[in-house]
Amino acid sequence: MSVKRGNIPSRLPILSVENRVLLPGSSIVIQVTDPRGMNLVETHLWQNDDWKGRYVGVVPRITTGSKDNHASSSLHSIGTAASVKQVTARSHPRPQFTLLLIGQCRFKLDEITQEVPYAIARVTQLDNINYDAISLTPEVQSLVKKFKQAAHELLELLDVQSPTVGRLKRIMDSLPSYTLPDLFTSIVKGSFQEKLEVLDAIDILQRYKIALPLVLRQIETLQLLKKASDSTLDSVLSKPEQQPRILKIRRQMDNASVDSKDEDDIAELERKIRTAEMPEHALKVAKKELKRLKAMPPHFPDHSVSRSYIECLVDLPWSKSTVDTLDIDKARSDLELDHYGMEKLKKRILEFLAVRQLKNGMKGPILCFVGPPGVGKTSIGRSIASTMGRNFHRISLGGTCDQSDIRGHRRTYIGSMPGRIIQGLRTVGVNNPVFLLDEVDKLNHGIHGDPAAALLEVLDPEQNNSFVDHYVNVPFDLSQVIFIATANTTSTIPSALMDRMEVIHVPGYTQEEKVEIASRHLIPKQLQHHGISSDQLDMLTETVRQMVAHYTREAGVRNLERQIGAVCRAAAVKVSPPYVNEVCYYLHIIPSTKIASKAAELPIVVDVELLEEILGPIQFDHDVSEMLSRPGVAIGLAWTSMGGEIMFVEATKMSGTGELLLTGQLGDVMKESAQIALNWIRSNDHRFGLQCGPLDKIDIHIHFPAGAVGKDGPSAGVTIVTVLASVFSGQCVRSDIAMTGEVTLRGQVLPVGGIKEKVLAAHRAGIHHVIMPKKNEKDLREIPNSVKDELQFIFVSTIDEVLQHAFDIEMKPSVVSKL
Repeated sequence: MSVKRGNIPSRLPILSVENRVLLPGSSIVIQVTDPRGMNLVETHLWQNDDWKGRYVGVVPRITTGSKDNHASSSLHSIGTAASVKQVTARSHPRPQFTLLLIGQCRFKLDEITQEVPYAIARVTQLDNINYDAISLTPEVQSLVKKFKQAAHELLELLDVQSPTVGRLKRIMDSLPSYTLPDLFTSIVKGSFQEKLEVLDAIDILQRYKIALPLVLRQIETLQLLKKASDSTLDSVLSKPEQQPRILKIRRQMDNASVDSKDEDDIAELERKIRTAEMPEHALKVAKKELKRLKAMPPHFPDHSVSRSYIECLVDLPWSKSTVDTLDIDKARSDLELDHYGMEKLKKRILEFLAVRQLKNGMKGPILCFVGPPGVGKTSIGRSIASTMGRNFHRISLGGTCDQSDIRGHRRTYIGSMPGRIIQGLRTVGVNNPVFLLDEVDKLNHGIHGDPAAALLEVLDPEQNNSFVDHYVNVPFDLSQVIFIATANTTSTIPSALMDRMEVIHVPGYTQEEKVEIASRHLIPKQLQHHGISSDQLDMLTETVRQMVAHYTREAGVRNLERQIGAVCRAAAVKVSPPYVNEVCYYLHIIPSTKIASKAAELPIVVDVELLEEILGPIQFDHDVSEMLSRPGVAIGLAWTSMGGEIMFVEATKMSGTGELLLTGQLGDVMKESAQIALNWIRSNDHRFGLQCGPLDKIDIHIHFPAGAVGKDGPSAGVTIVTVLASVFSGQCVRSDIAMTGEVTLRGQVLPVGGIKEKVLAAHRAGIHHVIMPKKNEKDLREIPNSVKDELQFIFVSTIDEVLQHAFDIEMKPSVVSKL
């Protein structure tokens, strides 16, 4: 219990406590939740193995006024150096550390030398006098005698079963005189201002004069309470009808010993309930739970559960909202500034803002952006929030397999907590934010329920005005929230969930769009991230075009941004200080002699030649003529969740037993397309002069390269027919043509989906002719004119037309029929 005689460090990390005082010789439990306090514990204590005994400066923070009237706080000039005895951490319902500190000595706060990440101050130790080495004056000796008598009397009145009281009785006479005022002031009930006066009393005489009245007052209070309780109990023990009064008196006596902090917390919760502006049904539940909390002793397990539930209720933004910014011209300019292209998406956003201007009470829409990775689905959601002046919150649903992540856990479970929707509302603090539900197509059905089914109520504008979270168990209005979902494909989204959303397809970018995006956004961003200015590095437009054409083959721009970052890193070697160049030179990590040269002039101009030295040889070559130099190969067009892709289809025949072999990890639909194509060739071989012969003596093998990638869909039908016709005719398919379309047994070509993605894939591969179903001609309106000008589209309705255009030698069907 005694104060340490050793000196404390001249610089201490500071932990401020609001309206509380730690005195030397006493202990205190502090719950740390503020950012600077969390940083102090994590850096100074939690991450160090030798944290026990470390010093922390505990300084009272004096708060004046109320939160409604702009309360202000300031640090007191005197604090207590405390040693750390215990550190515990928890993450629910919110992250916090709990510290057990033992006060050692007073110090004066000279100067705050550091504010972030946590406060550090220069201090002067005050309790550094050896009181045992000096003689006490008669006045002090008289006060010490009176104080010890009062202390013994106080200990007799306190709970004799308490281990702390028993220990104090045993060591009372052996305690140094200068520790008694601080020790007993921390025991008795006193106001914050009174304990602050004891802390400020550096002189031992003054300290005794302040502490002695506090001890005497506590003794008088306990005597009156004991006298009143004894007389009341004696009067009712003989009357059975008044037995309930006994329990009431005992409860009052127990409440008298409750720490003032718990009372302050309950009062704070009561104030928050009054100012939360809850609807009537929520206010009724909060008041009922608060009444239950008041009647519950703090040591009960349900006390913290009930308190956390009330905190959740009052933290929800029942009536707090932001005002929308509905300037369509400003929104149009902001969207154009943030994103290039995406015309369909921008048009839908502007339509929504226009409707909000006409009818402000419209419910929030449920939009779903579907497209390949890297095209800006997530970033456009952030731009929508910024344009409207709303708060933005992103919820990643990838891999979620528990419905409680959406709806929350019931409060009867240990560790229960609200779902991610309610937690998001607590985070943003308003009831009309923009919620981005990322990767909604990657929800999983697990043993704990289906999260996609839990989203049905959230994403239904007719039902989410009374969304009930299992933890809150009170309806909350989500109708003003704008929900935006993102997905790479709709095939894995349940149909019921799809029905609730307005699907907007976000296609990949053309090469010209990628060049423009790189010039406007990616290059400035990477230059800033690598600390390089535009005066030091200049990337030519032709270089960017070369990078797009030969070093990336994707629908989005993520890989393009990585390649630009690689160029910036190579340039950083040159523009860095000379010693960095020397180190890189000896480590043999400089890819280009131009970059390594110290004498090169700035800016560094990245041309095509330098680009190849930095990024290496060309990764994607658009020369497909070599693949089609032999019969039995054709180019198809496929749609994937990553965008459009070209697909080589190979076929060959060999002697055998009439078996059709299919390889390349094909789905059932593709296998059926191959069987249909073969049967059509067999029934029409005489019309085109194909020498099929008796098929029961040959085997036909059809292969789709990239066998590790699963493939399925009907759009490869015309490609399979063409490759089989090439095998049986011995003619090569044109090397500058790609095709897509579904085929029937009667030779009809049916329309397919994903036309824009497929056309962009053909354009990226350098193909100039595309065969597609005639009924897909309407889909070309979504393709940029710059792409359509470089491609020739051939629209067909039958297989006969496909074969006429697919070969260099015209294959016309004969009118001779086969009986």
